[in-house]
Amino acid sequence: MEVEEGVQEVGRDLAARLPRSRNPVRALDDRAMELSSQDAELRAALFRFVDVTPACRSLDDLARHLSSYLEGVEEKPPPLRAAMRMAESRAGRTALGAAAAAGVRHMAHRFIVGTTPEAAAGDLRSMWKDGIAASLDLLGEATVTQEEADRYAERCAHALDALAKTTAGLPERELLENDSLGPLPRANLSVKVSALTPMMRSEAPELGRDDAARRLRPLLRQARDLGAHLHVDMESVDSLETTFELVFDLLSEEEFRDGPSAGVVLQAYLRDSPAHLDRLLEWAQPAERRPPPVVRLVKGAYWDHEVVEARQHGWSPPVYTDKHECDRNFEALTRRLLDARPHVRVAIASHNLRSVAHAIAYNRATGGEDRDLELQVLRGLGDDLARALAATGMRVRAYCPVGELVAGMAYLVRRLLENTSNESFLHEQSRGVPIDELLVAP
Repeated sequence: MEVEEGVQEVGRDLAARLPRSRNPVRALDDRAMELSSQDAELRAALFRFVDVTPACRSLDDLARHLSSYLEGVEEKPPPLRAAMRMAESRAGRTALGAAAAAGVRHMAHRFIVGTTPEAAAGDLRSMWKDGIAASLDLLGEATVTQEEADRYAERCAHALDALAKTTAGLPERELLENDSLGPLPRANLSVKVSALTPMMRSEAPELGRDDAARRLRPLLRQARDLGAHLHVDMESVDSLETTFELVFDLLSEEEFRDGPSAGVVLQAYLRDSPAHLDRLLEWAQPAERRPPPVVRLVKGAYWDHEVVEARQHGWSPPVYTDKHECDRNFEALTRRLLDARPHVRVAIASHNLRSVAHAIAYNRATGGEDRDLELQVLRGLGDDLARALAATGMRVRAYCPVGELVAGMAYLVRRLLENTSNESFLHEQSRGVPIDELLVAP
């Protein structure tokens, strides 16, 4: 009861700090996503268009693709009917293509902070000023050649250097730089194992693990020498075991026992995530490694991929298909992680007000200090929540993708899928669902 009362108190306080009016340009983005959430055909058409945008060679080509995709939408709202009429003439297609290209670029910039780490420096400094740290993610999906993997590793090395230079000039912020276990790195980079090797194969996991290790090991050394944090992202379930083995093996090596700060991701939408946490804690608890690993708890970003692939093979989906089950598991994993300190540092990544309030309330109810809990959001989706949390004195970190639009398409579509889901917290909040309903236990 003490925790639940704390959830209600924290949740209402955060809700009161969220803005009641939105930037008009951001509101336009949200309106477009709201429309797509109400019509599956429209959502599919718009996502196909977003995906094809970088490949279009002219504004006319862009407009033709858009009108072609929209033809399959039976119930067209007025803006779409107007777009279809524009596509009937060459001049109209040019204007429509220009507007569509600008719209996609603007939406991409909402989630992607820059094309390079240097281009993102201004946003990183601005967030730090507002009390929000960042973890940079270099956009790019699975590699298919050794040369691509080498280039990705080189980009990561460059990003670590650039982040170290950018963050060195930031003003001191005690909350973002220290917890009860000691210093927290200013520079923070997230990397993908699938981009570090083209050899991820379920039938021969050791080949992918060893190939990725020869690129990840130098990055760990560089992060240690720069005093940076390196976080290994978790991706689809077919690479999960290999990723865990890779991280456990490397961080257990003698040269990395005293650093760098490093971490992994735990995905609550996976039915096996409690067992994954068992394994993670079994590895972390007896270790004398300092600093301890950071565990970022997320709901998960590959739900559609996992469900579709499982159904294609006639398997049961490895993920929860009921939102409430996933939310309950997320809270259970939150409690277990907070109880596991000081063997791990905990980062709770969610835009769900209930999930965030639960983490804060449980941490306080069990005697934890606010500075020993990190709360993470996605750039573009959790900006308002991040500012509200920072205003209450919580440590906040934004996950900030960097890269070209072409490389960012898969990431952008996943974010749009999250934001337009009928069951998402952000969607429910935008519909004006009362705060008491949003804070009900799952």
